[in-house]
Parts: sequence; C-alpha cells; structure tokens
Amino acid sequence: MEWLNQIEFWHWLIAASVMIIIEMVVPAAYFLWMGISAFVVGLSIYMAPEMPVLIQVIIFGVLSVLCLVLYRRYKKSNPNVNDQPNLNKRGQQYVGRSFTLEEAIVNGVGKIKVDDSTWRVKGPDMPVGMNVCVMSVEGTIFNVKKRNET
Repeated sequence: MEWLNQIEFWHWLIAASVMIIIEMVVPAAYFLWMGISAFVVGLSIYMAPEMPVLIQVIIFGVLSVLCLVLYRRYKKSNPNVNDQPNLNKRGQQYVGRSFTLEEAIVNGVGKIKVDDSTWRVKGPDMPVGMNVCVMSVEGTIFNVKKRNET
C-alpha cells in the first residue's frame, strides 16, 4: 500500500486518457465525465503536489458524480432534435399521405401499394382504385379513410 502515497499527477492524466479512450470505444457518456474528473484531479495535483491521496480520491468521486448529474439534467432538458424523427418508424412516414387502393377494402381489410411494397389497410369498405388517406399506423397496418375530394 506504500505505492498509494506515491501517486503523482501523471497517474491521473493516464487514468483520464484511458477513461476517455474507453468512452470512445463504448459510448455511454459515463467514462467521459470520469476522465474529465481525473484530468482535473491531475491538474490540481500538479498545482499542489502535496495533496493527500484521500483528498484526491474524494475530489475525483465528487467531480465524477457532479459532472454526470449535471450532464444528465442537461440532456433531459435539451433532448436531441432530429430532422427525420420517423426515420426508423417507416409506417409513420406515410401518415397524412394519399394512396390508391390496389385491393378493395372488404370487411374492413384491403391493400395499397406504397412505393415498392404492399401494405394492409383497415377502414370502411371501398372499391379498388379509390383514393384513401392514411390516418394512423398500428404495427404494419394502415388505418385509412376515403380521401376528401376538393
């Protein structure tokens, strides 16, 4: 345990570098804040080399938790804004659009062709060729209604 008393600033800087590299490999925004905290502790030891190891560890722990809590609070109040919010929700992209029935809606079920795929639709009975508007999506089934002609 004698080696604990020989911790120098560059030990903390190496620890900071390792944690930041781990953050780059496994992005979770946890190791980044611990790396920054280790960097701050390393700089503070550089300025005050006689700082006891217990104080170093306490500063590291408090800074890590504080940075993480502040980051999580910031992310909660400022969520990521995406220019394509429905990118991974393919069906949601078609809500509000109009299509022509490929297969008549009989007993509430029919089909429409959308780009290069066919989708099942639910709605009131309508003949083939009717223009319908997608109102909502339930899984892979569109809920449609007759498009209002103007």
